[in-house]
Amino acid sequence: MHVTLVTIGSRGDVQPYIALGGGLQAAGYHVRLATHTDFEPMIRRRGLDFSPIGSNIREMMQSEAAHSVLDTGNNRLLYLRRLIHAAEAMASQAFTECLNACQDADALLLSMPGFYVGYHVAEKLGRPFYLAYLQPITPTRAFTHRLFPALPNWFPLRGFYNQLTHIVSEQAIWQLVRPLCNRARCDILNLPPMPIWKPFEQVRKGRIPILYGYSPAVLPRPSDWGDHVYVAGNWFLDSPPDWQPSPDLLDFLESGSPPIYVGFGSMSNRHPAAITELVVKALSLSGQRGLLLTGWGGLSKADLPNNTIFQVGSIPHDWLFPRMAALVHHGGAGTTAAGLRAGKPSVIVPFGPPDQTFWGRRVFDLGVGPQPIPQKQLTVERLAEAIYLAVSNEAMASRAAALGKHLQSEDGVANAVEAFHKITRETSTAGAISF
Repeated sequence: MHVTLVTIGSRGDVQPYIALGGGLQAAGYHVRLATHTDFEPMIRRRGLDFSPIGSNIREMMQSEAAHSVLDTGNNRLLYLRRLIHAAEAMASQAFTECLNACQDADALLLSMPGFYVGYHVAEKLGRPFYLAYLQPITPTRAFTHRLFPALPNWFPLRGFYNQLTHIVSEQAIWQLVRPLCNRARCDILNLPPMPIWKPFEQVRKGRIPILYGYSPAVLPRPSDWGDHVYVAGNWFLDSPPDWQPSPDLLDFLESGSPPIYVGFGSMSNRHPAAITELVVKALSLSGQRGLLLTGWGGLSKADLPNNTIFQVGSIPHDWLFPRMAALVHHGGAGTTAAGLRAGKPSVIVPFGPPDQTFWGRRVFDLGVGPQPIPQKQLTVERLAEAIYLAVSNEAMASRAAALGKHLQSEDGVANAVEAFHKITRETSTAGAISF
């Protein structure tokens, strides 16, 4: 069976799907990842097929359009509007290339960003599609959609409110995306425009199977989800066995106490030098050594005191995080999961995307990290106080270590592959999905 896995976005939106694709291929499927060219070498090294979709994502994340999106802060509706406006430039290319990537596929497996392209391509080609998401979107009474704030537990209509946030959010997103998708359906796919309620109505009523790539120990599976929803556990892509750290990094780690990791992944910043200076001052104020990951522009390369701070461009989280005292990061799904598996307290600094705020709140609710600090509210004093709490609170450290031990015992990829076996067998028996 040939499966094309469609995912669009930053490294955190792609790396878990490389792990999932590797698990599926080891189980006998032929797997192709359709995503940005930035990630082709990583995908090829894992023995997976590759097909390009969209522009170079790193360049896009460092563009003025991306800075404009992140400047919206906690204004979630404005964030979505600017994100979709930024995506318009690559939409035509993405639909065309996705269509090419899926021509010989027997089934499509779609990430959350990939859904808005892959759904329409599946319809054009008459192929079944399944969903593979890193954040929960299935409506539930248990918790809110990530675009909405949570209500207190004592609130009498909390369950109804939670359920409503999912319905409202999916329709709000769809109405913003629908004009862009309908243009592509007409111009590229030769399909009629979609009505106001699709495609989420079909996903719910058709009970389209969903694989979730996060741990039920971090966010328990709600009792009101159907049996077509699988919470498999995280899809970790560990570093290759032959990977080795630099001698300079080893010397730094061995020269003193475990440092604080600070990195903001693919998040870019208009003023990386300023936020780097803020981080350095906060580490000094809290009395901690630091390891700074420059990433895609969240922090800048700078002259730093080599005995207390070390700076790297990229490094595998599974090797590095267990060697840290605590972690400071943006709250992306992949980085959050890696930090939790390492058993270290995390200080979350959301840069704007709603999923970062969602996971930051979850880390705090689990008691394995301080209250999140939105990037726009970040100060030297707030960050220093959060770092001090993360390294000094013994109860927090104990909870983080216990959760990490549990996550280390999970095999989310194996669970997802087993669920996919079941899903495809049932789909084969029931027949193709009707659009």
